[in-house]
Amino acid sequence: MMMMSSLQKVAYFSMEMAIDQSLHVYSGGLGFLSGSHMLSAGKLNLPMIGISLLWTSGYGDQSIDADDTIQINYVQRTYPFLKDTGVTVDVQIFGETVKVKPYLLEPATFGTVPCYFLTTDIPENTEAQRNYSNKLYDSDERIRVAQEIILGVGGVRALNALGVQFDIVHMNEGHALPAAFELLRLYGQNIEAIRRRLVFTTHTPVAAGNECHPVELLQEAGFFVETSKDEAIRLGGYDFSLTVAALRMSRLANGVSQLHGEVANNMWNWVGGRCKITAITNATSLEYWQDPRVKTAETDDQLHAVKREMRGELVDYVKKETGKVFDPDVFTLVWARRFTEYKRADLIFKDLPRIKRLLEQKKLQLVFAGKFHPKDTWGRETYNKIIKLSKELPGLVVLPGYELELSGILKRGADLWLNTPLRPLEASGTSGMSANFNGAVHMSTFDGWAVEGTYSGQNGYIINGDTSMDNLPLEERHQRDYESMMTQLEFEALPTFYSNKPEWARLMRNAIQFSSLYFDSHRMAIEYYTRLYQPANL
Repeated sequence: MMMMSSLQKVAYFSMEMAIDQSLHVYSGGLGFLSGSHMLSAGKLNLPMIGISLLWTSGYGDQSIDADDTIQINYVQRTYPFLKDTGVTVDVQIFGETVKVKPYLLEPATFGTVPCYFLTTDIPENTEAQRNYSNKLYDSDERIRVAQEIILGVGGVRALNALGVQFDIVHMNEGHALPAAFELLRLYGQNIEAIRRRLVFTTHTPVAAGNECHPVELLQEAGFFVETSKDEAIRLGGYDFSLTVAALRMSRLANGVSQLHGEVANNMWNWVGGRCKITAITNATSLEYWQDPRVKTAETDDQLHAVKREMRGELVDYVKKETGKVFDPDVFTLVWARRFTEYKRADLIFKDLPRIKRLLEQKKLQLVFAGKFHPKDTWGRETYNKIIKLSKELPGLVVLPGYELELSGILKRGADLWLNTPLRPLEASGTSGMSANFNGAVHMSTFDGWAVEGTYSGQNGYIINGDTSMDNLPLEERHQRDYESMMTQLEFEALPTFYSNKPEWARLMRNAIQFSSLYFDSHRMAIEYYTRLYQPANL
């Protein structure tokens, strides 16, 4: 391997980035992860640039209507703090020329590396073309494909037009794959030449998260740029898989936790000619997420006082938003993440009388938040079901608008951060890391990052660590996970919180220290350089 005396410059392509509450261009975990990466790369002065889309209406704003059902509203926004680069580039999409304009988020604004956000919502385009960059993850397949072409092809062309040099393209998920085909065009279809410059991160072992589209549709759209249909089929198949093609076109790929690395290798072991899949565990920005009060809490009493103060702030928010009066002295459990079926938002309600008894006795209070894709029927129905339960049960609320600001309030105010995915479908699940930063104890199934970072009796609780039951019938798995969760909640977590303050302080402090040392995105950003961009032969 050629020795390199300096760090290579990386162009990091991601469909969403959660950098600041004021920049509504993200939906959930992928965006939170990307935002933390850009913040750490900026703090560490790494030679990186970010490329994403400037979503006019983002992923939608949530509200609960008078009928107690969740609604998604699309609000068009502008961002005066983004700098007009004065550049537009042309991209061919479905036989039409579309103008793509990059705006620059300068490092001084939020402390990131330079990030370019691409939009088609400019006067030079038709109304349909302007709509391409309106909604994140548009459910219309043609628009979704167009968005990926804008990110990949438009991103590479914008960087070249701006004179921004880069050595490596990091495709954060398959959405950016058209960047690989644009590089193929620039390198005269020399796939070995571009493979040296491409790396890929896969984020999900869930089939629906690995996009496939008819190869004819992608060819019509211009997804493959100048690559032939036959070559595209060789790379990704007739029902073209973005993940499969990315694995065949990249030099190296990674999963986002150590367990996910194993799962991904097993999942894609049938793909001939694919690159090696390693594992780099996700992380989040300690500097962004950790409340300064946590750092100054030196004694157990101080730590308990800080947590009560932050719990009180969550109680105030709940009252302001819902009218419900929570108690700052009651154990507060939070479930906040994407509402998708495998995450099992409703697991804790499997035995309603049991949870109702705990709520009525004021032993705990429950807060739910999260978003679902507008076309996800299960997510919408489950969200609405829990809203209706919150009208019947004391001590239960659902808070709409789960974005960076609310996420911070929840992570600071939570005593227990609950994570209930069906193993092994959670690739990482980073929200518990930043909750840990603030003394929220993590309770999770033995999946994602929890395999590496959550230890029962030390810094959290593992729900059913028996991996031998992965192949049992689903209903039996749900029941076993439920019983493990509720047993630990009722007979370990709650008694410890109320009756053994020194032990609960120890759990909190262990959670803070362990997560701060290993799950800070500074570690992750450095590891991407040493293990993916220019691996060290040690």
